Amino acid sequence: MFDKIEKKKYIIIGIAAIVAILIIVKILDLNYQNKNTEDTPTLNIISEETEENLEEDDGKIVVYITGEVAQEGVIELDYGSRISDAIDKAGGLTDAANIKKVNLAYELEDGQKIYIPNLNEPEETEIIDDGTEGIEENTEETDEIVNINKADPEELQSLNGIGETLSKNIVEYRNQNGKFSKIEDLMNVPGIGEAKFNNIKNNIKVK
Repeated sequence: MFDKIEKKKYIIIGIAAIVAILIIVKILDLNYQNKNTEDTPTLNIISEETEENLEEDDGKIVVYITGEVAQEGVIELDYGSRISDAIDKAGGLTDAANIKKVNLAYELEDGQKIYIPNLNEPEETEIIDDGTEGIEENTEETDEIVNINKADPEELQSLNGIGETLSKNIVEYRNQNGKFSKIEDLMNVPGIGEAKFNNIKNNIKVK
């Protein structure tokens, strides 16, 4: 009789142990699945951010900086760079720079000339004051009308503010997307914003 009671006792303990093990395994499995579910969005976010960074870092612009900077000259910058970035690349400002007349946050475009004025210059110094202070633009217009659907890089460079890099961008965009249907489509080309387009719109055509 005693042996039967002992045997039942061990059977009950064994069953309880198996049940406990199964419960522990189930809990561990659920925790593992939850961890994987929580990690997935984070991986997607990292992937999206990486893709955005790659899209932003897709080219360079070339500008000419002159005036009260340590080193005047032609410099290369990333697309989306500001006047402050150009100043840093040029070695910083001189002590005579009148920085109050310069919009440091202005976003640069390829082929522009940046002029940093001197403290002693008169107020009528040629500086644009419509949110683009510090940019000296060539406002001269040529009589020649350039067909942007047919012009080669050399012809495109005859337009004000269109340098070697932008002329190649125009030709490359045209080759990939076909002819421009209207002159405003030129603003779809990387590096050509509204300001640059307005500077050349009277000198271009599509037919």
